[in-house]
Amino acid sequence: MDEHRINRRGALAKLGGFAAVAFGGAMWKSDAEGAGPEAVASGLVTCVLTPEQTEGPFYVAGERVRRNITEGRPGTPLTLRLKVVNASNCRAIKNAAVDIWHTDALGVYSGVQGSSGTFMRGIQRTDANGLAVFKTVYPGWYTGRTVHIHVKVHIAGNLVHTGQLYFPDSVTDAVYRKAPYSRRPNRNTRNPDDAIYRNGGKRSQVKVRKNAGLYVASITMGVTR
Repeated sequence: MDEHRINRRGALAKLGGFAAVAFGGAMWKSDAEGAGPEAVASGLVTCVLTPEQTEGPFYVAGERVRRNITEGRPGTPLTLRLKVVNASNCRAIKNAAVDIWHTDALGVYSGVQGSSGTFMRGIQRTDANGLAVFKTVYPGWYTGRTVHIHVKVHIAGNLVHTGQLYFPDSVTDAVYRKAPYSRRPNRNTRNPDDAIYRNGGKRSQVKVRKNAGLYVASITMGVTR
């Protein structure tokens, strides 16, 4: 996809936005195509919504629509697979806008606090399977927060969810043993110590697998349209 700068409000109106909340693990336990809210309430279809979480202070308008958000920054390669489905029937949602931002490997956000560039920021549309894919690096850490990625989701121009995605501490420990993360040892906040994580973060934790030296992190986000 060609990279191009977009006005955030205009872009999100085109890309669509959705009131979404993310969760990991199995999304449904029924393949009944006609399932609706009653099926969800009865437990026939299970689409669990997770809590919204703070946007935080480092959101920057004017991001690019692009898959690769690294801008050449070093770090352990990470592929993010973020799937969006309708929480009423577990069906995939096409053309939703998924907007993410996070620190580089050294714990720096782009475009704030004297940092230039737009690295580790971007927007992707979901495909016919409800999937948005980003190529990035494993996030670094900074004082007072556990490792996380910020996410917004939109449908039809409306922002309906703001959240954060988290990683298992054991995976982070393994990644941080190698450069460039090893240049900053002794991270001071793990998942159980993070006040925001404690407020629903476990249900926003991605599933991670390692494949040929890179990591793939996946989560399904159930949304209310």
